[in-house]
Amino acid sequence: MPSKNNVQKASELFQAQTHLYRHIHGHFMSMSIKWAVELGIPDIIHNHAQPITLPELVSALHVPQPKALCVQRLMRLLTHNGFFAITETEAYALTPASRLLVKGTDHCLSSIVELITNPTIVDMFNHLGKWTLGENNETLSETTLGCGSYWEYMQQNPTHLKAFNEAMESDSHVVRLALRDCKFVFEGLDSLVDVGGGTGNTAKIICEAFPELKYTVLDLPQVVEGITGSNNLTFVGGNMLESIPQADTILLKWILHDWTDDDCIKILKNCKEATSGKNKRGKVIIIDTVINEKQDEHEVTELKLFFDIVMMTFFNGKERDEKEWKALFMKAGFRHYKIFPTFGYRSLIELYP
Repeated sequence: MPSKNNVQKASELFQAQTHLYRHIHGHFMSMSIKWAVELGIPDIIHNHAQPITLPELVSALHVPQPKALCVQRLMRLLTHNGFFAITETEAYALTPASRLLVKGTDHCLSSIVELITNPTIVDMFNHLGKWTLGENNETLSETTLGCGSYWEYMQQNPTHLKAFNEAMESDSHVVRLALRDCKFVFEGLDSLVDVGGGTGNTAKIICEAFPELKYTVLDLPQVVEGITGSNNLTFVGGNMLESIPQADTILLKWILHDWTDDDCIKILKNCKEATSGKNKRGKVIIIDTVINEKQDEHEVTELKLFFDIVMMTFFNGKERDEKEWKALFMKAGFRHYKIFPTFGYRSLIELYP
């Protein structure tokens, strides 16, 4: 008869094996989500206007009969992980997570799925060991693609650049929801510069909510070239590491985590200079991640730490905790800040001189 110690050791071993296997197979989950998006399953259920049975789903997908069971097994996995729900009549319904994958809606994030599961991106992470042992400070893209930084890679590959911009635009739609809880941050402002604002999706959302606000999007010349603004929206080509146009407020949405501490300090100093003009109410609004392992739920912290690996390998950047953010602010000449955790796993930070 096995001893109690042996039973405990075996139990610990099996638990450890389950823990290990669950994590090393995690990429199958992201690929299964991509699989569902490629097949258009969330769209089919949405357009069906009610929960859909497996035979109805297979019919709508035009799947050959031998593959019908494949659909059932895919849906079983995604249902188990909360992307679909199954009713008492054994029909599939959307959940909040799969509603984010319905194309044509204001909050669709399917372009994010397509970007993150892009074969070029996925393959880069097969070279982390080589990248770690490299003596220079090159990024993962420089190690694997041999074409400079990730930004340079995108400029050389218009299809990937388009996918990246679409993904960033879809993410910006979250701003519309968050504005309901943080309108006070933008109220009373006369002018705002959105640094690294891309093609202006966030700008359009904020301009809709505050039509009197003079809004300027600053990004690299090749990003904003040919983009037409409106009465209160202007696009300007430039480099945030060199200078930023004058305004009451500077917005940095998902920008600083791409950069090293030294570059962040340069950017923040430029922000301070840009807001120290004719009035004294200038401020900087930062929308970014604040790591808080002691208070956040495990899954939230895990996501933030995943992003930290991405920022480190792709851009030599990082996700920061409050202590690290405060150090940047102080070194850049700011003295006061407020953190509002209103953007899910990201926070809104108000920064004052």
